[in-house]
Amino acid sequence: MTTTQLETATFAGGCFWCMVKPFDELPGIHGIVSGYTGGHKENPTYEEVKAQTTGHAEAVQIQYDPSLFPYEKLLELYWQQIDPTDDEGQFIDRGESYRAIIFYHTEEQRQAAEATKKELVESGKFKKPILTPIREASTFYPAEEYHQDFYKKNPEKYKQERVESGRDAFAKENWN
Repeated sequence: MTTTQLETATFAGGCFWCMVKPFDELPGIHGIVSGYTGGHKENPTYEEVKAQTTGHAEAVQIQYDPSLFPYEKLLELYWQQIDPTDDEGQFIDRGESYRAIIFYHTEEQRQAAEATKKELVESGKFKKPILTPIREASTFYPAEEYHQDFYKKNPEKYKQERVESGRDAFAKENWN
């Protein structure tokens, strides 16, 4: 019997509360952690990241089985969660901690991310430029426990956040 090695994908897409559920419970997804990455402060807290003083973005780190859910499928799903034309935050959440960023862990991930970004640009789907950066992954700091699986722990607040942020309306207008 052969076992597939799990791989890691890291995506920032605004509020991390809204970035877990779309990927969770899909075949081949073995875990999702909300956290912080891309900045300069070691072991940042939510309050520090939210205050925009650490350089970190809220992000999700996904453990997945590429034989069941390839990285390209993760990218396809990722793009549909964000506004790729906004580099100053996502939806109602503004500032560097809410930027959309693809963090790659391997050269293959970088190439796949660049290819999907190019496809999105060439599709003409958006009138504005596609601004989502693709950066090498750095240290990922898990967020505090109360942020993990937020949509399961606080389903009503999660639904309210998605609607009030404008995320659902954007997705319906641009991706469905």
